[in-house]
Amino acid sequence: MATRRAMPVLQVGDVSCSMAFYERLGFVSHGTWGEPPLFAIVHRGQVTLALDKARQDGPIPTNQWWAAYIYVDDARALRDEFAAPDLPQLTDMHFPDEYGRIDFDVIDPDGHRIAFGQVLDRVSEPGLNHDRGRG
Repeated sequence: MATRRAMPVLQVGDVSCSMAFYERLGFVSHGTWGEPPLFAIVHRGQVTLALDKARQDGPIPTNQWWAAYIYVDDARALRDEFAAPDLPQLTDMHFPDEYGRIDFDVIDPDGHRIAFGQVLDRVSEPGLNHDRGRG
């Protein structure tokens, strides 16, 4: 049986604030649930993210490095698109690594690091048994 898509679920402090941030990145809302919003789903192309209101007090737990790594056709063009609204949470482009990829990161209002990457070396497709481990 084939797998088709994934939907990372990010804990957020304020669903409306997070949704507005992802909309600035070109994601489209599927709507919210709850009042005030407790859950939302946003998508861009075939990429879907869920935004889930954190139920505990205190800082939002974040991943050690990336909360999601999103593969794109043209990372440079997408980074330029994201730079246009002057997102302060945008990192510089990381140039070809040993796995044949270029990528950049966006850090959302809750500190989740979302990478957008492009495979340059077709030998190095996603899913290889490599530990990319930057840091």
